[in-house]
Amino acid sequence: MSRSKKTRTKYTERPAPRHIRRLQQTRLEVAAEAARIIATEGQHNYHAAKKKAVERIGVSERLALPSNIEVKDALKRYQLLYGGTAHTDNLEQLRLTAIAAMKLFEKFNPRLVGTVLDGTANEHSRISLHVFADSPEDIVLYFLENGAPFSQEQHQIRWFDGKHRTVPLIVFDLESSTIELTVFEPVHLRQAPPSPINGKPQRRATLAEVEFLLTESRAVATAAGHSSPTA
Repeated sequence: MSRSKKTRTKYTERPAPRHIRRLQQTRLEVAAEAARIIATEGQHNYHAAKKKAVERIGVSERLALPSNIEVKDALKRYQLLYGGTAHTDNLEQLRLTAIAAMKLFEKFNPRLVGTVLDGTANEHSRISLHVFADSPEDIVLYFLENGAPFSQEQHQIRWFDGKHRTVPLIVFDLESSTIELTVFEPVHLRQAPPSPINGKPQRRATLAEVEFLLTESRAVATAAGHSSPTA
């Protein structure tokens, strides 16, 4: 008598419960609306954009608030779908202005950070640079010597140890863009503070890296048949 063969049943993962799937969908909707708010309404603060999004959609903030990473991903998708050449041209102009500012403050080892570096900047975005000096007055002196207008602000950031610290900002306009210089002590050049988006060390780019990024983006635009602004 022949033995009957045993058949293996393939394990299939059960779908998530309906209420979990609904919650996930709601989070995606809130992230998408928060991304639209950031892209079109000049809102820079992710938490404020998320709170406005849940109010507009009419859902519970406690249950449906997406992470900053989810909003960032939604913002990239939004700009890819709706940004078009206007977004590409604006981003390139911001990076050109960033290069000009980095050359002005080259002796302070400037590093580009934030939305202009990662490509999610819009027409409302500031150009954010980290600069390194023994004190903010070392940089203020440049403006005083050249008679250039500027203002001073403060900004709270998450520090290396997880605590928050207030750091000085010097803000000025250059080529129709607003630039903020966050002043750190030279010792902090070796380690970037955590990103407010994912908590990892914040991405920084040197002048040479930004110039290469600009060259690379122009090559992509040319290959796609889109002419970019000239320097």
